[in-house]
Amino acid sequence: MTPTEIRNEKLAAKIIKNLERRHIKGYYCATSKEAVELVVKLVGDGNSVTWGGTMTVRDMGIPAALHANKTLTVYDRDLAATREEAQDIYRKAFSCNYYLSSVNAMSEDGQIVNVDGTGNRVAAITFGPDHVIFVVGINKITQDVESAVKRARSTAAPINTARFDIETPCKIDGVCHNCNSDDCICNYIHILRNSPKGRHQVVIVGENLGY
Repeated sequence: MTPTEIRNEKLAAKIIKNLERRHIKGYYCATSKEAVELVVKLVGDGNSVTWGGTMTVRDMGIPAALHANKTLTVYDRDLAATREEAQDIYRKAFSCNYYLSSVNAMSEDGQIVNVDGTGNRVAAITFGPDHVIFVVGINKITQDVESAVKRARSTAAPINTARFDIETPCKIDGVCHNCNSDDCICNYIHILRNSPKGRHQVVIVGENLGY
């Protein structure tokens, strides 16, 4: 193992212990390939599943792996023909067996931070789906919750604006302005510090994933 791989494994082990105190089951996968296989196994057969606006899940190829399991009911908003169809999938997320998401940041003590513009993702994380699985690249880990919020606002958000047809100050210069723009994608700041009834699971991946 390389020094980086050794460090990642040790860091993940520490975080998994801290997640357990928060009633969250944690896993560590050294590679994306292992993580995809684990997520498919966790979702299982015969269930319904969807995901939020996560580049991590998409870039890893998790949607294709789920579609390949013909026993699953997969709600994939990327396949929606109209905005109305996509909105319908957003609402179906609340009654799904499994909801997949990444995070904007996660602290070493196991607190999970996400920032949303419309709130559909943080709403589903908070309430509705039977199970929520977070897939987290090692690059999303920060020392504490304060630095996790800072990462979400100052790193993830300015990068994400490039994906959308919006005009925010951070899209112009790449720096968070703590704005009140009509197009702001930081309207909802969500911190998950405990999992009620163990609804949430975290798969940490020893690779840099997403933004």
